[in-house]
Amino acid sequence: MLLQVGNPVITGFPYTARSESYLRSSWSLGEKYIKEYNGWFLEQQTQFLLGRDNFSGFLKFMGHLSFQCDKLLGDKEIITFLQCEHYDLIILDAFNPCSFILAHKLGVQYIAFYPGTLNGPLSIALPSPLSYVPVFSSQLSDHMSLWSRAKNLFYSLLSPVGQELVWRIFKGVAERHLESGPPPGGLTELQQGAELWAFNTDFSLEFPQPLMPYTVLVGGLLNKPANTLEQELDLWISSFGEAGFIVVTLGSMVSSVSVGPLLVELVAGFSRIPQAVLWRYDSQQWPTHVDRPPNLRLLNWLPVNDLLGHKKVRLFITHGGQNSLLQAVFHGVPVLGIPLFGDQFDNVVRAEAKGLGLTIKPTHITRELLSTTIQTLLQDNRFKSSALSLSRIHKSHPVPPALRLSHWVEHILSSGGGAHLKPASLAQPWYQRYLLDLLLLLSLGLSGPLLLCWALCRKKNRDKHKKIQ
Repeated sequence: MLLQVGNPVITGFPYTARSESYLRSSWSLGEKYIKEYNGWFLEQQTQFLLGRDNFSGFLKFMGHLSFQCDKLLGDKEIITFLQCEHYDLIILDAFNPCSFILAHKLGVQYIAFYPGTLNGPLSIALPSPLSYVPVFSSQLSDHMSLWSRAKNLFYSLLSPVGQELVWRIFKGVAERHLESGPPPGGLTELQQGAELWAFNTDFSLEFPQPLMPYTVLVGGLLNKPANTLEQELDLWISSFGEAGFIVVTLGSMVSSVSVGPLLVELVAGFSRIPQAVLWRYDSQQWPTHVDRPPNLRLLNWLPVNDLLGHKKVRLFITHGGQNSLLQAVFHGVPVLGIPLFGDQFDNVVRAEAKGLGLTIKPTHITRELLSTTIQTLLQDNRFKSSALSLSRIHKSHPVPPALRLSHWVEHILSSGGGAHLKPASLAQPWYQRYLLDLLLLLSLGLSGPLLLCWALCRKKNRDKHKKIQ
């Protein structure tokens, strides 16, 4: 039996490919809390659109996850249910530290699924040379100038501090709900306890870098061939002829644009292009004073995969979420990235570096810049060519991502864990891993004779000076 732990839903299911065998067990804090949380996030959404994404906001988000975690682990009914199921393995959401605490409490081996790129988790000791592997949130590519490498070094020094601040938010939860108390190594120890790490990325989009035996790349799990669109929507798209259409979505958490001037500029920019524009937007939130041009259509939900696989799609305007970019790669569609928060800034850097598209920060958007950037992406054949090349790379992998992940899960189950995949470096103190103890010893060994020579020479000079006197 497998337990899949996500955020904010816990899903338990027997490990089988038959969909009818899945058992879903949902847990929620109730409508009142959800309403309060959504209100907080709506305000955060406004800050994102104003370009005010910062680490303090991220820590507040982690505070919400910690509160949810405390309530979950304190719910004796759900915890007893999970303990009585006797799962063989847990697949957890590695972004949420609560997932690791829950797995530790249940005493079950676990596989960590990280929803982003390789540079997210800090403590799993991937070999990451700072000269060409960008640190999380650095917004760098793998081709760095001298100053870029200096910035990368600086971010690498800050990253452990950030992880420690995150763990402090969850440490009290671990103290209250783990019988053995929080692990001495904190979040680092919990992350290194995973039998396997699966990353939602792929080298069609990811920068090449060294991996470890306990890492597997399974980016593209949601990718699939497109289905036929509803007839009415397909007819509307066809009415724009060879100009085609553009898909716009800023992610599942941003269903509207709450900054009036930005919305006006976006609409004005779309009105300047001949393409149809399909925008995922909560129509009830649309301001009545803003007129919609005839080429713009709002839908509360978009069949993004089916739209990106349509023969007349020309461009994908996205916030830069990892799944969105992988879908664009799969279907070979150029992108215009408008990153808002979190890993999206790093993601769009990768997309640009791979030639998949261009980026505009929300605070820089004007109707002129938006329309000219769209025209550049549509008229310069290099972007479409790069998108199709990345699509070929992604699709030509010998094992599809879903099958790749299931094979590795089976391997972990049949081998009794992933201890054989982990190097000794995971158990070494940081100063041993970086040979600092050896460097100290060598420094002492070299400085000792030099100090001795200096002392002898000084004594000899003093003796000569005394004889002269």
